[in-house]
Amino acid sequence: MQFHSPLPLSLYVHYPWCERKCPYCDFNSHSLKSSDKPVSVSTQRAEEQRYLAAMIRQLEQTLPQIWGRPIHSIFFGGGTPSLISEEGLNQFLSQLRALLGFGADVEITLEANPGTVDLEKFAGFRQAGINRLSIGVQSFDDQKLVALGRIHSAAEAIRAIEAAKSAGFDNVNVDLMFALPQQTLVQAQQDIVQALELAPTHISHYQLTLEPNTPFYKQPPPLPDDDLAWDMQLACQSQLAEAGFEHYEVSAYAKNNQACRHNLNYWQFGDYIGLGAGAHGKITDAPNGQIWRTQMPASPGGYMEMIERGKMGRQTGLTAEDARFEFMLNALRLQQGFELSLFEERTGLSMQPLEPILTHWVASGWVKLTQNPDYLRLTDSGKAYLNHLLEQLLPASS
Repeated sequence: MQFHSPLPLSLYVHYPWCERKCPYCDFNSHSLKSSDKPVSVSTQRAEEQRYLAAMIRQLEQTLPQIWGRPIHSIFFGGGTPSLISEEGLNQFLSQLRALLGFGADVEITLEANPGTVDLEKFAGFRQAGINRLSIGVQSFDDQKLVALGRIHSAAEAIRAIEAAKSAGFDNVNVDLMFALPQQTLVQAQQDIVQALELAPTHISHYQLTLEPNTPFYKQPPPLPDDDLAWDMQLACQSQLAEAGFEHYEVSAYAKNNQACRHNLNYWQFGDYIGLGAGAHGKITDAPNGQIWRTQMPASPGGYMEMIERGKMGRQTGLTAEDARFEFMLNALRLQQGFELSLFEERTGLSMQPLEPILTHWVASGWVKLTQNPDYLRLTDSGKAYLNHLLEQLLPASS
C-alpha cells in the first residue's frame, strides 16, 4: 500500500452506560443499574471520572501513531453520552484540546436521549464545545416508545429538540426508526411530519431490525412485513425529499448541506481513533504502507483495568484484500457514489485489480460509471443486490 498524503482523522468517544438498555439494541451499552437498587449520584460521578480519565490515558498512548494530524470531527456515541455531567464533559474536551490539534471548523457531535437532558444541560454541553446534537427520538408515538423500551415520552422528545435550539444548537439530528411493532404506514409518515415541524437540519431514518443477542431477537415483537416496511421507506423518503432534505447515505438525510461530516469520514474510509469500551478505530501508517484496525475490550470495567495497567487493546493490520472490501463496503453506501481516485487515496492500492468486477457490474446494470470526474455509484438495481456485490469482493480467506 502506498499513501501520498495523510488521511482525514476523526475521533470516536464511546460512553457505554444507559439508564436502561433497550430490547432492540445490540450496541455495546450497559445499564447503570446492576440490580433494583439505584446507583447513587456520587458513585456515578466517581465511575464517570475514572472512565473519562482512562480514555485520556488511552489517547496519550495513541498519540505517537497520529502525531501532527488535526482532528476534523469528534463523535460521542454510546450508550447514552448525554448522561455525562456538564463538568465532566467540559474537563474532558479541555484535555482533548491540550493533546490534539483541532481543525478550524471541527464538528463535535454528542448523542442525547430525550429522557436525560434539559435546557440547562444542553447549555452546559454547548459551552463545553459541543456544536452538533443527535437526539435519539425513534418515534413520536407514545405507544411505540413503550414497545421499544424507551425511557422518554413523545412530549419529552419534542421538548428536548426545542430545548436544544433554545440552548443555541443550530445543527441538530433527529434519529427516527420505522417498521416498528404494529406500526402502520400512516403512523410512520406521521413521525416524519412531526420531525419536520421541529425543523432539524438532519434526520437519520432507519428500519428496526432484529439483531442477535437482543431480547427482541429472542422474543420477536409483531413487526410489519417486508412489503409494508418497503412502502414506509419509500413514502418517508418522498416526504423528506419534498421538505428539501438530501438523501446522501442509505439512512441519512441532510438539509442545507449539513451532512454529518464524522459519518462521511467513515463512509469515505478515512481514519478515526476509537476511545472507550468496545470502541473500534482505524489508523493508517502512511510511511510504512499499513492500515491498522484497533479494538478495545467491551466491558467498561475490563477496559478501565487494562488502560490503567498501561496496556492497549487489540491491533490488527489490514491486508490489501481487506482494504479493498472495507472501502467498497463503506463507500457504496453513499447515494452519489464516490470518485474513483478516492479509492487509491484511501486504500493506497490500485483500482486495476477491480476492473474486471466493475466491468461485470456495469454490464449487469448494477453500477454506473461517469466521467469528468470519474465517479462510481450504485443504480437502483445495484442497491437491491448490494449484498451480492459485496460478496464478490470478500477476501479469499473468508
